[in-house]
Amino acid sequence: MEEKKVTWLELFYDLLFVAAVAAATHVLLHVEDGHIHAEYLVKFVLIFIPIWWAWVGQTIFINRFGKDLFHQRIFLILQMFFVLIMTSSLSADFDPYYLSFLIGYIGLRAVTAIQYLIVQSVETGVRKQAALFLGRYFWIGIVISLLSVFFDSWVRYAVLYTGILIDIFVPVLGRKCLVKVPTNTAHLLERFGLFTIILFGEALISTLAVIQPRQGNWDSIGFAIISFILIISMWWQYFDNLEKKLDKSLQTSGQIIIYGHLFILMSLSMIAASIRLLFLREVHYLFILFFVFGAVLLYFLSTTFVFHQYRHVHHRLKIYHLGLFLGILAVFFIINLIIVVPNILIIAELTLFFIIFTKLTISN
Repeated sequence: MEEKKVTWLELFYDLLFVAAVAAATHVLLHVEDGHIHAEYLVKFVLIFIPIWWAWVGQTIFINRFGKDLFHQRIFLILQMFFVLIMTSSLSADFDPYYLSFLIGYIGLRAVTAIQYLIVQSVETGVRKQAALFLGRYFWIGIVISLLSVFFDSWVRYAVLYTGILIDIFVPVLGRKCLVKVPTNTAHLLERFGLFTIILFGEALISTLAVIQPRQGNWDSIGFAIISFILIISMWWQYFDNLEKKLDKSLQTSGQIIIYGHLFILMSLSMIAASIRLLFLREVHYLFILFFVFGAVLLYFLSTTFVFHQYRHVHHRLKIYHLGLFLGILAVFFIINLIIVVPNILIIAELTLFFIIFTKLTISN
């Protein structure tokens, strides 16, 4: 497969999503009566999905059809303008910013759909068919989401997310066509790795937020050190597997990487929020226990699934590895249910889990 390098403009484009991801994560910090209300958990998901899909849409276009040409640069710069509009509209109190959010999101998706229609005119064969398929059918979801502006209350959001879900499922429905124009796996993994770095950065920011100890406050210093080791262990596990264990020559539709990373990225945001919530001790013990272990479980399952599909056969983990990792998490969780432990110990347990997880998955 032809080597495809990430351009500087792509990296610049990614940086704009830092604020968007931070805004989504911030929703999880709305604590009332000792827990995060279901309303904010739902809002987190509903904010995160359009961010992820807007980024994915342009990334996959570049992966299959992108070239560092003048007109494609202009389209990407135009998308950056819409990213700014969308990001400035992200808030837990969403209603007042709905129209500007819609303009930003629809602008992003419309530009991507237009790019497919333009590129199909210069492509031939199966590449032309794939570009034409996406260029046509993405408009269904875009138009439905746009129609949400004519509604009020919950109906507005139902219409908006119906369009987004249709948009998301278009590539799945067209998989038979798209698999004939496989993604560049090496480039795709690199792009998702770079976006994942943003989430690791968000986790580090949460750690830095607690490194403001008063003189002699060793509790916050110790918490920050253990949290840092946790993040480094997760980083090590993710990127060593990405770089050394995966077969980047595989030619696929890339959909396991694309959709699997939604759960990887969401779980990283949840873990970043958990670090801050554990330190601040503003949430009830049982709630934070279920929340942080749920986030870690989601991260473990999603990374395991995505990486397993692309690992070299001799590097694939066995079923007993899965049982071992789940067993360790279960033991820690049950102990913490039976015995109320300090929050710093919960972080220490998760750090130990990720050290073991990293050691076994990168040495296999």
